[in-house]
Amino acid sequence: MSADLPDYYFRVRENGAAVFRVDTENRQRRIEMDQIAVINIKNGEVKPHGDRELSKADIARIEDWMAQRSALLAQRDIDDIHRAVDYLNITTQWVQSKASDEQLEDVTDALLLAMHDLRSVLVRKKADRLLDKS
Repeated sequence: MSADLPDYYFRVRENGAAVFRVDTENRQRRIEMDQIAVINIKNGEVKPHGDRELSKADIARIEDWMAQRSALLAQRDIDDIHRAVDYLNITTQWVQSKASDEQLEDVTDALLLAMHDLRSVLVRKKADRLLDKS
């Protein structure tokens, strides 16, 4: 099993990760994880843990992980937006066919304000893109 383990483990946190070096080459043949750094994915900051100095291999692996993680998070963002479009369509169908007056009273103002806000931002962004093209 130890031959299949990666050299690094990234414990995902809300804004990045804690980076561990994985070691299985010890006398007890146990898996040891030694924290070597903390990553902030939003600002690209990599802080060595404690008094550590990161090797070029450490930095290269961390930068590779950060690029992969950023791509994954970007893909998740767009997937969430596509799901939101589906939810809007499902909500429309629910309003039209199933919602009671009490349910509509409960959600109408919040939905109208959210949709108005979204529409305003979308229209402004679309206008900006059209102006940039000309």
